[in-house]
Amino acid sequence: MIPVDFAGQPCDMDEILGLARSRGAAVISDASHAIGATYKGRAVGSVADMTVFSFHPVKHITTGEGGMVLTDSDEFARRLRLFRTHGITNDAAAMSLPGQSADKDGGVPASANPDTRAPWYYEMQVLGFNFRITDLQCALGLSQFRRLDANLERRRVIAGRYDAAFQDNPLLAIPVVRPGRESAWHLYVLRLRLERMKRTRRQVFEVLRAAGIGVQVHYIPVHLQPYYRGLGHGRGECPHAEAFYDAALTVPLFPAMKDDEISAVIEAVTAAVA
Repeated sequence: MIPVDFAGQPCDMDEILGLARSRGAAVISDASHAIGATYKGRAVGSVADMTVFSFHPVKHITTGEGGMVLTDSDEFARRLRLFRTHGITNDAAAMSLPGQSADKDGGVPASANPDTRAPWYYEMQVLGFNFRITDLQCALGLSQFRRLDANLERRRVIAGRYDAAFQDNPLLAIPVVRPGRESAWHLYVLRLRLERMKRTRRQVFEVLRAAGIGVQVHYIPVHLQPYYRGLGHGRGECPHAEAFYDAALTVPLFPAMKDDEISAVIEAVTAAVA
């Protein structure tokens, strides 16, 4: 099961883990938006069987590209390391063919200890990939960790400003943070109450872009993409996701935003939807 922490808010992990355990399934949390978030006092990354973070340039921490998988399972970690590196291991204790790994030449021991793995010997045990990020990317990512706490705090301040400004606006619905969790605020997604408005979402979007406000829409539901439509999926299949998408509008939120820029976004959005 793969829950997604959309916009930075952790999913209902207790319920998801309970369902997974009843079915014998593993839970891989897609926390690409949620580094630094917490769920019932626990850091995201320590709750699911595996947790995936993204280090794309728009995320809280970047390595240019790439990401990271966290797990406290030795077996999952072993399989992940194989998967990322062509399926190759040089761990002597993990060899599948210990006889072949011994230092022998034509079946005749070539050293005083013929049961020792030859220094050059390795095994490809599964079909893997080359999913390693470079040392340079890792160095960049490690340096970014020093900025994470301050960036998270600034994001939460900005989200608080938006909440205060938009929560009583009858034309807008603000994001809801569920009890027992703290969002990482990767995105701040408003929903437009279009049934009360004269403008369409497209018109609001274009007015704001013309005013220099970098709004966006996150995201088009997967089942509406051409590939999945070709498999027989389409509108009406996931009505809640479709309704969210139809009304969603993401406003700018990034740690370098100045207070006057936050005010400018609030004023522009309020005017555009009115």
